[in-house]
Amino acid sequence: MKSSDIFDGITDIRDDLVENAGKVPQKRRFPVKKPWLGAAAAALVLVILGGILLAPGGGPVAYAITEAEYPKMAPYPESLGEFNDSEWEAWWEDMHAQQRDLGDISSLQNFFAQSSQTFLSGAPGENRVYSPLNVYMALGMLSQLTSGSSQEQILSLLGSGSIEDLRQQAGDVWNSNYRDDGVVTSILASSLWLNENVKFNQDTLDTLASDFYASSYCGKMGSEEMDKALQDWLNEQTGGLLKEQAGNIQLDRDTILALASTVYFKAKWGYEFFEGNTQKEVFHAPAGDMETDFMHQQAEHYYYWGDKFSAVEQHFTQGGFMWFLLPDEGVAPEELLADEEAVDFLFAVDKNEWENQKFLVVNKSVPKFDVSSQFDLIEGLQALGVTDVFDPALSDFSPMTKGGSGPIFLAQVNHAARVKIDEKGCEAAAFTVMNAVASAMPPEEEVDFVLNRPFLFCITGDSGLPLFVGVVNQPLGA
Repeated sequence: MKSSDIFDGITDIRDDLVENAGKVPQKRRFPVKKPWLGAAAAALVLVILGGILLAPGGGPVAYAITEAEYPKMAPYPESLGEFNDSEWEAWWEDMHAQQRDLGDISSLQNFFAQSSQTFLSGAPGENRVYSPLNVYMALGMLSQLTSGSSQEQILSLLGSGSIEDLRQQAGDVWNSNYRDDGVVTSILASSLWLNENVKFNQDTLDTLASDFYASSYCGKMGSEEMDKALQDWLNEQTGGLLKEQAGNIQLDRDTILALASTVYFKAKWGYEFFEGNTQKEVFHAPAGDMETDFMHQQAEHYYYWGDKFSAVEQHFTQGGFMWFLLPDEGVAPEELLADEEAVDFLFAVDKNEWENQKFLVVNKSVPKFDVSSQFDLIEGLQALGVTDVFDPALSDFSPMTKGGSGPIFLAQVNHAARVKIDEKGCEAAAFTVMNAVASAMPPEEEVDFVLNRPFLFCITGDSGLPLFVGVVNQPLGA
């Protein structure tokens, strides 16, 4: 049975798939090596059997048309008492095999900066969390589904000269940020959810699977079962961090397709905060002072500053950093987002080249926080130049369908993200379903870095690219 037949007679295909459960067409096979073997994620809820996603009750919900292949990584050898050269070599080789030469990333940095400024602003006093890489991958997938000016607008925003260049870059970005070795979990996942009554182009689905690691499923739009299948997939790919937000995602019967993209990150600090030093202190939130748990740590590392901010990092075990940007007194986080110098620092991959830095003892006071947000990206994307895909008279989704479905356009682009930190480390997830007072030089030997007022943060992976950026106005997430 050819996989393209799936779209020609859904009833017959259902019978064939159930009868031949376990027999998978080899021509279109994209075997999945499940990424959820690390310490940070749960087991799959939906069981894939012979190309069918089965609900807990056993009835077919959605057909797995294509499945992306994920790299398999050797586990990080945690036991120092049982040092094994071969285990270390296997882990080291697999980790470095994921790295790619990203070349000139100025276009990427421009997109990260512009989109972060757009989506983190406009909500004064609120917590706002955004994943630039998540939205980049979602828009990259969207570009593959479109043509004409619809595609050109997306390519322009992402800074890609051609659809082929974008495919290459997206694959390199994905691999450079993939980690599943038991010490760091950093996984970007994507999927398409297709209306069973519409004929889709299999070649496009295959391209998304191979270049964007995207799986495709087909089922009955508007059904509770289809909604639950998508919600379960979102929860599975985000480690259960966004259950409430995923529960808000529903597909009505008129939905032609849904594009879902996720990112999940979990890692321990390279130098953990001692729990005995955590104590209640005052955080000066926009809505008024509040008491919250502050973690404390004294360490020697670089301290950075600019005209309106100071910054330090907290590194993760075996790769990546979390950056904290503290606005100067009287400067709001939104003002930093509009400040060219602060934005340049925030999205600089190599902070070693920053002029204003000094190595000294830093006494950190960092509030434990758990912040999240959920918002629609349409207005922001339109402001960034992506407009045609939202207009049924102008949108062009011809690479995706075989016609007969009428005008196709995007009606919703929902983005949700959550980041939480404690003494041990950080866990974060996101999904997209598409005045000027100069700072003084620091002291000679030691500086206090106290995040007791609204601040910015940025989480970077092995590639140095921003997985998450956010504004913390209230550490308790109220």
